[in-house]
Amino acid sequence: MSVLDPDSWQELGDVLRAAPLRTLLTMAGVFWGTLMLVLMLGFGSGLESMTEKTVRGMATNAVFVWGGQTNLPYRGLQPGRWVSYDNDDIEPLRRVPGVKALAPRNQLGGYRDGTAVTHGTEVGAFSIMGDMPDVRAIATMTFDSGRFVDRLDVRDYRKVAVIGRQVWTTLFPDGADPIGEWIAIRGVYFQVIGMFHSERGDDEGDRTEQTIHVPFTTFQRAFHMGDNVQWFAILADDDVSGADVEARVKAVLADRHDVHPDDVSSLGSFNAEEEFSRIRALFRGIRGLTWIVGTATLLSGAVGVSNVLLIVVRERTKEIGLRRAIGATPARVVTMVLREALVMTGVAGLLGLTIGVAMVVLAGLLIGPDNPSFGIPEITPSQAIVATVVLAISGVVAGLLPARRAVAITPVDALRSE
Repeated sequence: MSVLDPDSWQELGDVLRAAPLRTLLTMAGVFWGTLMLVLMLGFGSGLESMTEKTVRGMATNAVFVWGGQTNLPYRGLQPGRWVSYDNDDIEPLRRVPGVKALAPRNQLGGYRDGTAVTHGTEVGAFSIMGDMPDVRAIATMTFDSGRFVDRLDVRDYRKVAVIGRQVWTTLFPDGADPIGEWIAIRGVYFQVIGMFHSERGDDEGDRTEQTIHVPFTTFQRAFHMGDNVQWFAILADDDVSGADVEARVKAVLADRHDVHPDDVSSLGSFNAEEEFSRIRALFRGIRGLTWIVGTATLLSGAVGVSNVLLIVVRERTKEIGLRRAIGATPARVVTMVLREALVMTGVAGLLGLTIGVAMVVLAGLLIGPDNPSFGIPEITPSQAIVATVVLAISGVVAGLLPARRAVAITPVDALRSE
């Protein structure tokens, strides 16, 4: 029985057409399983890409440390004391092993509070940050024009500012070049030296673009901050754990500010490395669950194919017995049944794969690459290949039991079926 034998294919067509409704319903199970697998993979990839856009532009090994309220008495000091940092903490932290970059930071107002900024008759409320040049290694920015704050700006207390793109659209509605222009923050004038945008695709990206950065020292002097430091942004060396750097930095700050060694947890901190590890673990679990659920759905369709073929084998007992009587080998009988299983699962599965990929591509076109709220669904070639392999395996599995049942039929069984 050659694969290219037209008679064998005509015979296969006759078998499938003998009960068209049963055939279509059976193939629908495989089609649905393949379609669900492709859609879950595609939209799972979109969810992952959306998360990547959300965290893009932030170093994965960054650590942030701010003051907190003590819980334990220490060195004659009572608990409940608020810990605040100052300029004298900067150099000791730079010397902490594993610290690659350190940026003391200050901000006007709170986390989401805006400060009035004017340019001519235009007014907007934005976040004002006092920063060192090292902050660029921690929170990356893509510059449209100009530059960021440098060490000369910090050393000389220069009144310069770097603005986000949304600051520009608000204060310069005519689209004028902001470089060299002056803006006023609480009555203090700063000259714009750079404009940037964020690569992050979420509300945090919008908030970043509504930020104005000025030199750290200028910020302290212009806004009467003294030598206060609100928090530190730290970048760990590539070969050092962020958790280790976090512990070392907090230990140094605890010692300098009379915090009990067992009370360092009272100092506020955020470890980006741990957050990114949780996100990666989450998506590994999502990918694994997608394959498990999708494959199980596909296999359930294959089980339906197997059950139908068992019925077909029973209905064709006389025919198969006669084939065995005139010399059909077990291999030919197995090939006949497996071919039927592979055709049913293959046609339905490839149709589900094709429609699923088309739906994923269409969804990606509708969402568009610049949509900040959604990731673009996609199916990679490797995923399509693996799905095809799973489909083929499902076809073989579907045909094994019916094939064994068919091989077990003898000419005597054919006579008994009369």
